[in-house]
Formats: sequence, structure tokens, C-alpha cells
Amino acid sequence: MSQMPQQAAVSKCPSCEEPLEPGDRFCGACGYDLSVVPARPEDSPTLAIHGVVPAPDDVDWPVARDSDGHGHPAPVHAGAELPGTDSGGSPLPPPPPAAPPSAPAVPVAPAGAPATGVRFDRPGEPEEYPLQAPAPRLTAEPAPVPGQAPAPEPAAASRQPAPAAPDAAEKVCVACRAGRVDDDGYCENCGHAQPRERDHMEQESGPIAAVSDRGLRHHRNEDAFSVGCTALPDGAPASVAIVCDGVSSATRPDDASLAASRAAGETLLGALPRGTHPQQAMHDAILAASQAVNALADEPATAREQAPHQNAPACTLVGAVVTAGLLVVGWVGDSRVYWVPADRTTPPARLTEDDSWAAQMVAAGLMNEAEAYADERAHAITGWLGADAYELEPHTASFKPDRPGVVVVCTDGLWNYAESAEEMAEAVPLDAAARPLHGARVLVGHALDGGGHDNVTVALLPFPAPSQGAGSA
Repeated sequence: MSQMPQQAAVSKCPSCEEPLEPGDRFCGACGYDLSVVPARPEDSPTLAIHGVVPAPDDVDWPVARDSDGHGHPAPVHAGAELPGTDSGGSPLPPPPPAAPPSAPAVPVAPAGAPATGVRFDRPGEPEEYPLQAPAPRLTAEPAPVPGQAPAPEPAAASRQPAPAAPDAAEKVCVACRAGRVDDDGYCENCGHAQPRERDHMEQESGPIAAVSDRGLRHHRNEDAFSVGCTALPDGAPASVAIVCDGVSSATRPDDASLAASRAAGETLLGALPRGTHPQQAMHDAILAASQAVNALADEPATAREQAPHQNAPACTLVGAVVTAGLLVVGWVGDSRVYWVPADRTTPPARLTEDDSWAAQMVAAGLMNEAEAYADERAHAITGWLGADAYELEPHTASFKPDRPGVVVVCTDGLWNYAESAEEMAEAVPLDAAARPLHGARVLVGHALDGGGHDNVTVALLPFPAPSQGAGSA
């Protein structure tokens, strides 16, 4: 769901020489702005995707922290927060010990994310379907030897103070490991754009997991997710996943998806323990998400005067609630939920119906599915969350699968590369229910290998919901 960008005037990125495709506005590798192409800089280091320097395999990088227990995606580590290593991947020595009072310190240079037809929400009548520098050596000055001339004074240049290293609180460039990062996110030393927090996010919460990635063609990630676990009044476990996709042609789509995912996740995790029926809770969660996105449109009058033709922030939403015997899905837009049984000899299914131009054409019998999705208007959405949306019509449905499996909640950044239920089932690893984080990573990799033309977000929930504490191996 991306706005069509203007065509780039060059075939390769002027900064990193990554090949470009017609229509790219930003380089998929380093985020270089292609709208104004200056002369190619002399220094263009080899960079990995998202601008992170490749690290040796044996470096023990920290992982993202666990969920905060309220359904919010846990913060991920920014590149500047990772521990320093040398060129071989070994940790740098600890900081120097405090110098004894009698020994002067020597200045040291600094170290460098069904059945046919849309299912409309009827909470009262749920549908049911089976289914861092080495330490300096501190030495005392030797006593003068009688009769020996004093040592010559060092050159003036050698007595110049070394340049100050970046303060510990400042961000350091992930590429050169020396330059400070300015407020715009660029290194003052080498000019390299720094990776942003949302470029790649992972979270595992009990038995469920979600992964979101910027993809290979977009300059930022406009997707967001919320996952969490709770318990029903009888103590039975319940798993919750919400995935939102920002509408790129709208204003602040990344803010919209984040606000919607948080609001919906908090609503579900608050309502289920009180005994609210999961389908009613899903319906209420979509309404709460809609209100959160609508609130983003309340801007100062001066902002509206400067950009009177901008659309209000908008996003789509899809979610799932899994309990011991019930699977509830809800959505507005074209993100999807798939059911993939553990026994792959039994058929998988798509449990949602897109709010899109293509889906409307198929439902009206005017085109078959192949014809509709081949049309350039196929992914134009007809339902979304936002202040300028049409009348909100949340869709919810409930299912009672008769066998174990895994629920895939994803954006079109994934299902564009595995559209049918059978294709999605083939892409899902066999052990996805037991290792959901691994499975979500594999699915994101599937989309990136396919081209990664959009942001990619997917959450995996095993069915039935296992007791809390279970998770990926």
C-alpha cells in the first residue's frame, strides 16, 4: 500500500551504487534521497542493508527485550547502543582504571504481516467455522641520573591535547564508529545515514512472536504491531496479535499504524480478562484503534494552512485472538489472516477478505481473481482507519478449528509473495507453532528474497493457545 514515487534519474545509487529500479525515490540499501542527485561522493563505503556494517558471526549481539506485558512491541536496540568491537569481532578492553594520585595520566588519543465474501461484525451472533580504548600505561617519571643532561622537551605538536571523543550519551556512527550522529540522523564524520529504530523490529511474547522489516525499496517502515498474552476469567490462556499497515499516500502513516496497534492491543488485553467475548473485544479494539488514528488529525491550524491538501493519517488493521478453542479475527483494509494446520495434508485457509478494489470486482462477479489482481487498481483500498475514511465498518469473524495449527497475521508486504492459502502454507516452516519467532523471521525473509518492495510485518500465533511460558526454542 505504497504511494507511487517519482522515477529516479539514475540507474545506480550515487552514494552506495546499489542498483535502482524505475520509481525508486530512496535507495533501498542506504536510504539516499534520489530526488536531488549531486555528484557522486569519492568515499562510498560498502554497506549492508539498512546501513549496518556486517559483523562477524561470533559477536554476541544483544537481543531485543521482552514484552512489557501490555501488548506493546518491546524497544529494539539502536545501532549506537551495541557494544564496541575491534575489526576481528573481539570486545574492546575495559575503560582505564583510576590513576593513583602520584602518577600523572598520559594523554591518549580516542579510539576510533477464508470463505468467499466479507464477514461483517455481529458480536452478538458470532460466526463459527470448523476448521567501546585500550588502557594507557601509567608510569612515574624516572629520577634524573647525576651528570646526565636532561631529556629534551617534546615537540610542541606532541603536547597538543587530543580531540575529544564523543560523550557516552551521544550516538556514535554505526559505520565509522567515530563520528557523532547529528539530529537529522547522519554521521558528522562520514555522512552515513543511521538505521532507525523501526527499520527492523522483533518481539516474542510467550508462545507468540512478530517481526517487522522496512523492506528493500522503502526509506522507512510504516508498519507496526502489538502482541501479548493474557488469561480469561477461568484462567485459560489467550494470545493476541495486532498488525497495522500505514497508508503511504496519507500524512504520517508510521504514526497512524503505531497508534492503532497500541490502542487495539491495550483494549484486547484489558477486555479479555474481564470476560468480554473475544469477538466483541475485537470489535471494540478496532473502534479504539480508529479513535487513536483520528486523534492524530487534530493538528494546529498553522499546520493545516501549510499543507491544506494533505490527507489525514491513515492505516489498515488486522488482528487475531486465539484461546484454547476459539479463533477470532478482525480487520479493516487489506492486511490478512491465514490458517495453516499442523497437518499439512489438510487444507489451509484465508480467514479475511480484503477491503480493496480487486476484492470488490471479484465479489461483484465483474472479474475473476486473476484478472482483478493483475489490474493496476487492485490494491486500492476501500476501507481504512483515519479521520477521512468512509463510515467505519469493522469486520470480525470467529472460528473453531478442529485441529492444531498456526495463525498467520500479516500485511500485504508478505502476502504479495504468498497470496493463496496454499502458497502461504508452503512458506510457513513446519515447526512454526513451536518456534514462532523463527517462523516469523523465515516469512519476512521469504518476502525480502522475493523483492521486498513493501514493508513486511507478520505475527504467528499457535492454535490452540498454549499455557503461558511456552515459546520458541
